[in-house]
Amino acid sequence: MKIVTFGEIMLRLAPPGFQRFTQARTFEATYGGGEANVAVSLANYGEAVEFVTRLPKNELGDAAFSSLRGLGVGTNHISRGGERIGIYFLEAGAAQRASKVIYDRAGSSFATIQPGTMDWKSIFADADWFHWTGITPAVSQGAAEVCREAILCS
Repeated sequence: MKIVTFGEIMLRLAPPGFQRFTQARTFEATYGGGEANVAVSLANYGEAVEFVTRLPKNELGDAAFSSLRGLGVGTNHISRGGERIGIYFLEAGAAQRASKVIYDRAGSSFATIQPGTMDWKSIFADADWFHWTGITPAVSQGAAEVCREAILCS
């Protein structure tokens, strides 16, 4: 079975341990996002999975791309373009204190995606399952239109 996931992967910056944002002097960098996390989980279970997104043509885009490949996720249909990667900041909760997330994704490569960017017929050629979440079309009008394209081609 081959699974295709579609969404935005972002740079996650988190203070070490359970520090609060106001205490942090350094941040740990990793990459994540709902659909990318699903792709990594499926790859860990031995499933063939392809993650579809748009990343900038810069070192942060390269790092996100490499992170996915290193975790066994297919990256053959990642489009490159746009100016920046989306970022989210995560403050891990502790005891009764909830976690906090601050998003900085406006104007990201994924948020500026437009219809026609993805070759959905090629992407779905041997796919058995398509996964995306409700946040994907909510990122921007362009992302919503690309989701609509994908659904019409699936």
